[in-house]
Amino acid sequence: MSYIKISYEKQGELAIIRLNDPDVLNAMGPTMMKELDDAIAVAAGSARALLLTGVGRAFCSGGNMSDARGAGGYEPAADLGTELETIINPLMIRISQLPIPFISAVRGAAAGIGCSFALIADIVLASETAFFMQAFARIGLVPDAGSSWLLSRAIGRTRAMEMMLLGERIDAAKALEWGLINRVTPDDELDQAALNLATKLAEGPTRSLAMIREAAWAAADQNFVKVLANERRLQRDAGRTRDHREGVTAFLEKRKPRFTGI
Repeated sequence: MSYIKISYEKQGELAIIRLNDPDVLNAMGPTMMKELDDAIAVAAGSARALLLTGVGRAFCSGGNMSDARGAGGYEPAADLGTELETIINPLMIRISQLPIPFISAVRGAAAGIGCSFALIADIVLASETAFFMQAFARIGLVPDAGSSWLLSRAIGRTRAMEMMLLGERIDAAKALEWGLINRVTPDDELDQAALNLATKLAEGPTRSLAMIREAAWAAADQNFVKVLANERRLQRDAGRTRDHREGVTAFLEKRKPRFTGI
């Protein structure tokens, strides 16, 4: 598939996807969404880590309402949940089940659906210019793309409600203080910092990292007994990988492990 609204590249074992419509601050319409869906599937089948970022001065400014409405304009009877059901929600589920670690690097706006795509990453890096925003209430809509789930579990119901009800910007410093993101860098250091971290994960024990992702996602909705049982199953599988054998051997030989993702 050829891409118009995104770019895709491989650097070694790392896949890099860039939202690439800077004239509209990478606002996401149906075309970008379909291209992103395809690129993530490609990365899942051919890379050992994924980095998602944006071209220009924004990560993603939200939904591209002009693109979504098309020539027909505003339709008060339209079912805005249809796109969620058919495109967005299945993609968010696939991201949650990725077999590789996933990093987002945020510069400028991560608003609306862009906020969800930033925060669903395993590790979220932000530059000092980044801000996170739930703008849905400003246009009479509700948060979607998993926003209510992601926010409530990351920062708690009270702060999540503040973001969703007020629709105010949360700058990078506050996002870090709240535990919404992992790290903040100077703006001109974001790309390299994200690349370094994503490359490190791409060189890691891929199957083990996939199992860690699985365990963490499951733990968000399971009781403690089920979590323990799930960890037991995953530990069995991880212990049978070549990377585990290599990790133990390297430890005993006092050298850096050479993981292959097997």
